[in-house]
Amino acid sequence: MNFSAKEIQDLVVAWIALGVAFTFFLAGPSIVQSAQLPLVIGVSMLTVGIGFLLHELAHKVTAIRFGQVAEFRADYGMLMLAVAAGLAGFLFAAPGAVYHAGRNVTKRENGLIALAGPVTNLLLAAVFAPLAFGVGGALGYVGQLGLTINLLLAGFNMLPFGPLDGKSVFRWSKLVFLLVFLPSAALALLALFRFGLT
Repeated sequence: MNFSAKEIQDLVVAWIALGVAFTFFLAGPSIVQSAQLPLVIGVSMLTVGIGFLLHELAHKVTAIRFGQVAEFRADYGMLMLAVAAGLAGFLFAAPGAVYHAGRNVTKRENGLIALAGPVTNLLLAAVFAPLAFGVGGALGYVGQLGLTINLLLAGFNMLPFGPLDGKSVFRWSKLVFLLVFLPSAALALLALFRFGLT
């Protein structure tokens, strides 16, 4: 799997921007004057950052598997909006997307390419779950955020609207869509109710 210099730059910028946006969302703008800044940024990069990064890489790997040329491209305007939203106390992120081209893919293949991202977030949520429920202190907090954020990423991206992954999955298979979307949305709501985000 190859990465162009532009793709690496876009992935790094998007990862950092999302980490900063989430840091502001969690701790507010005053965090920049706090000694806790490195810790909060580290937690943000580990939870939302890794969730985003692996979500996009899953799209890329699956597209390549189906004979596509695939690259991530950041949306710099949306990244600036994400940071501004974080400063204002809102969580919003549409950092960019993996674009793929090549031979015509079937509805099933396109659906599987789209599905790869949310499924990756569900797997990451499972990785964070033991920390969320079995460990206290700072590590438990990382687990709670990682679990909640990845469930939110899965549920949100499975919405069947606009450029979101759920639209392609829904076009391919309504059954698969329901089997992934309903548990993702329900678990995201439960995690938010149980842990919140702040």
